[in-house]
Amino acid sequence: MFDYKREAEDKMKKSIEVLKDDLLSIRAGRANPALLDKITVEYYGQVTPLNQVAGISAPEARLLVVQPWDQSLISVIEKEILKSDLGLNPSNDGKVVRLIIPQLTEERRRDLTKIVKKNGEDTKVAIRNIRRVAIDEVKKLEKDKEISEDERKVAEDKVQELTDKYIKEVDVVTKAKEDELMEI
Repeated sequence: MFDYKREAEDKMKKSIEVLKDDLLSIRAGRANPALLDKITVEYYGQVTPLNQVAGISAPEARLLVVQPWDQSLISVIEKEILKSDLGLNPSNDGKVVRLIIPQLTEERRRDLTKIVKKNGEDTKVAIRNIRRVAIDEVKKLEKDKEISEDERKVAEDKVQELTDKYIKEVDVVTKAKEDELMEI
């Protein structure tokens, strides 16, 4: 009859995925190629994601290696990494760009934890907004006499259960990232 629940759940899942993607780009002291996902370079007049013009690997726990397919991009890649807010200093040997990931200071760990918490709260707000929209749709169906009051109450309860489930998932994801950041 109506798919408010499936639609709400799909949107909530997408919110969780966006949160996970955002948290991947927060550096936790370990080399992770996902750190460079938001970096773009100009390549033949086009702004292109770094991972589409170079191979990125983490051969060691604290080292990222960026190997561009076109050697002329090395200086451009270095400039873009320096411009980013990652706080990394690239070095190159003419063939690859090396990024040594420094140990995080206690203060920087706390700052990053605050960012993780803020991202988690933003995701919770998004999930609650999805709940509000779904409940509004259900109320409209009742108002239009397409469902009964009892069906509306059951539907609202199901949407609330979904919301609670995904809010808990946000807590689990953010807690895991916070623990990763505070680990020495």
